[in-house]
Amino acid sequence: MKYFTLFFCLLMASNAFAQKTTAFEISGKLIVKSDQTPVENATVYVERVKDSSLVTYTITDQEGNFTLEGKTTDNSLRFYASYVGAQTYSKLVPIGDGLVDLKTIVMDDESSLLNEVVVISRSPIRVKQDTLEFNVGSFKTKKDANVEDLLKRLPGVEIDLSGKITVNGKDVDKLLINGKPFFGDDPTITTRNITKDMIEKVQIMDTRTKAEAFTGQVSESDNKTINLTISKDKNKGVFGRASVAGGTDKRYELAGMVNVFDNDQRLSILGGANNTNSPGFSFGELDKMFGGSGRGGFSGGSGITTSQNSGINYTDDFGKKVEMQADYFFSKSNSYDDNATERENILPDDRYFTSNNSSRNSDSESHRVNMEFEIKIDSTLMVDFEPFFSTSTSSRSTSRDEESRDSNQIITNQSESASTILNEGNRFGNKMSITKRLGRKGGFLSLSINQEINKTTSDNYLNSQTEIFGDTPESLSRIQFTDGEEKANRFSTFLKFRQPIMGKIISMDFTYNFRNDTQEDIKSTYDFNNGTNNYDLFNEALSTNFENKNIRSIPGLRFNFRNKKISANLGVSYIFRTLENIDELRPEFSLKRNFEAVESSARIRYSFNPKSNLQIRYSLRNDSPSLRQLNPFVNVSNPLNTIVGNPNLEPTTSHNIRASFSNFNFQKKSGLYFQFQSNFDKNSVVSKTEIDENFVRNTTYTNVDGAYNISLGGGYNKDLKLDSVKTLKVELGLWSSINESINFSNGEKYNATNNAISPNLGLTFSWNDVMEIRPNYRISFTENKFDLPQFNSRKFARHTIGIITSTMWPKRLEWRNDLNYNYNPQIADGFQKSTWFWNSGITYSIMKDNGLIGIKAYDLLNQNNNSERFATNNYIQDSQSTVLQRYFMFSFSWKFNSLGNGAEMNRDGRSRGRRRGYQHNYRS
Repeated sequence: MKYFTLFFCLLMASNAFAQKTTAFEISGKLIVKSDQTPVENATVYVERVKDSSLVTYTITDQEGNFTLEGKTTDNSLRFYASYVGAQTYSKLVPIGDGLVDLKTIVMDDESSLLNEVVVISRSPIRVKQDTLEFNVGSFKTKKDANVEDLLKRLPGVEIDLSGKITVNGKDVDKLLINGKPFFGDDPTITTRNITKDMIEKVQIMDTRTKAEAFTGQVSESDNKTINLTISKDKNKGVFGRASVAGGTDKRYELAGMVNVFDNDQRLSILGGANNTNSPGFSFGELDKMFGGSGRGGFSGGSGITTSQNSGINYTDDFGKKVEMQADYFFSKSNSYDDNATERENILPDDRYFTSNNSSRNSDSESHRVNMEFEIKIDSTLMVDFEPFFSTSTSSRSTSRDEESRDSNQIITNQSESASTILNEGNRFGNKMSITKRLGRKGGFLSLSINQEINKTTSDNYLNSQTEIFGDTPESLSRIQFTDGEEKANRFSTFLKFRQPIMGKIISMDFTYNFRNDTQEDIKSTYDFNNGTNNYDLFNEALSTNFENKNIRSIPGLRFNFRNKKISANLGVSYIFRTLENIDELRPEFSLKRNFEAVESSARIRYSFNPKSNLQIRYSLRNDSPSLRQLNPFVNVSNPLNTIVGNPNLEPTTSHNIRASFSNFNFQKKSGLYFQFQSNFDKNSVVSKTEIDENFVRNTTYTNVDGAYNISLGGGYNKDLKLDSVKTLKVELGLWSSINESINFSNGEKYNATNNAISPNLGLTFSWNDVMEIRPNYRISFTENKFDLPQFNSRKFARHTIGIITSTMWPKRLEWRNDLNYNYNPQIADGFQKSTWFWNSGITYSIMKDNGLIGIKAYDLLNQNNNSERFATNNYIQDSQSTVLQRYFMFSFSWKFNSLGNGAEMNRDGRSRGRRRGYQHNYRS
């Protein structure tokens, strides 16, 4: 306690004796000397004179105006204005009373720069068409920060505990290094294992396919791509990390990673093992502990997993025309889980209850190989192909007890089962695309061909006993073996031809899409023969031998419009679909159906500027029922639920409308985004279940009209600079949804409406190199309403409160705490309603900051659980399962880095040098 007292006394004293802080506002306007036009999207910023540290920055508006707001203890600051193609303007600005008007600043063309002193630009941000580029050296982080720490400092960027990245509410689905992927699709391998000091710039842009990038098409993705650039002087050498940790309850973590970079040639090897539910590679950092320990929200996830992982990645360029990358991953895991659920099932005139207790133990092993070759035959022709292969084995043993009770809590049926399933699977495929640019007006021809082949074999041993009580009691015993084989062959091709009509402004696309999915499913089930003591009694009712085909042919036409601010398109297509089921075991159930429908889409995107845009999409889609839903085969694999398909089902027609708006105001350091989505269905396919007096179910499928869902959400964030070393970030969010569904309860049709709303508030107080405090609060309200008078409305609330603290004082020591409280008041008796969850850890830097020793405590209060309640249209369920609980762990990690040893570094960590387009012309 005395250390806390000392710390806060020092905190108060530092504020009491701090130098006088002056709030300032620097305004002005930028114009181009040659034609006197305003300079839009130029970067203006101020630095401290004594150490060149960034104070604040912004971007000019459409009229070239800017306002810089901040606080400083200095009497004067150095002002900069930077724009691609123009000389950087610099001026020493006295702060005085804080109000500074620089009037109109004339920026000279870069070509007039002659024999003047230049250095590499420290401009914190640059706007390049649809790309925002951040200078890493301008954003302060802790000394040993990784890429994730860096990204959290960038405006509009948010990262959750699992490592998922969003930019102004849009998901980041690609993370590149120098324009190339790094170790597959897991972004945390990059963000948590690459250090900030390796990165020169961070570029954020709309996600584009390779064909879109090659032909200069506008991105049609709703997602974002982040590209991390490493300067040439730091792109050659060896770097990596290694870590070992051990703790109570025999918990352990091991990890190692080695990277060899030689400009375009990169080789990376990594490996890891742990029994702490970490899905990736942990190097003992506190961030990884809090974000990667299998904790969903405040719970510990479901089950406990022991895993081993290893991988190798190789990337290289062969000349200027061929780029290649390949990776191999191996994974092996064991997991176990005990699960308990209590469900209240709602019927039009009754209620019944089910209890389920299960235990699962599984092992799995897999090998994956992925390759990609990009060949640019010439400036107009590109070929890309991506072969992949994987093989896997798994085994799973499960035991389950289940019972149903009526409204008087009298047991109506019960079952016990134990099963063991062994699987072996192989997957092979290739993705190939050919893109040819035609002329200089934006015309092109592209062809993609995808092929994937899967095969899975299985051995399934089942021993189950089912008892049905009531007036007609029945006992069902199954001791069976099922020999299974599934094959899937997926082939698709897509052809697109773009014909310019008015240069690159207006164009027309002719498209053709063909897809053929074939699936074979053979399951031979044998009952146990007591006479022969073997599984040799063929059970036709539980066996299958069928082939499913889903063939689609879709010609289409689309018109496109594009200028500096607007990109829009309008398309129409016609789908021909054939569904066929060939049943070798029961030929009478073979069927073939043809479907035809019109589909359409429209999209418009308006870019106010690179920081702000509005996008609206509409689509009309036609989805056919699955063959499982169409096939009238009687599925009796579950004795308590017999399922029969409906061959008369019609396709579902869906109207989908999506809209999004995002804006970041660099003047105010605030970001705002909204997202809207709605979907209206006709002929939705839903299950229709009849339940007898013993609560044994008989299920089929039918079409209904009137289902829809609407969601609306958004967020607001603002950075407040309290002084030169302290900042406060405010984050507000609100998400809501309405879901109307049509259902059947014991044969009676009804409408169910689910309304949900979830506001949240988060704060981040940062004091450079001293501490960070991040409190957050979220409350979720859910209401389920039904149009049957005997169905009562249900309301639920869930409270989530948390605080994360990090202290980096004294030097080389970091202490981090993550304290969460979860309260779920409506959960059923017997399940824990509230939980305190506290993780704590301390690390100390040694070996000239290349080593790290630490101790961490997971679930310090030993209260972790994942009890939860959720409701659907016809039941309310409470569940709880095995979670990882309290342990203590000691760790040691070591990092090494020989990148950029030959580069001369200046005092803020940036290399000295001269580069065209990144110059400062110093003037006073």
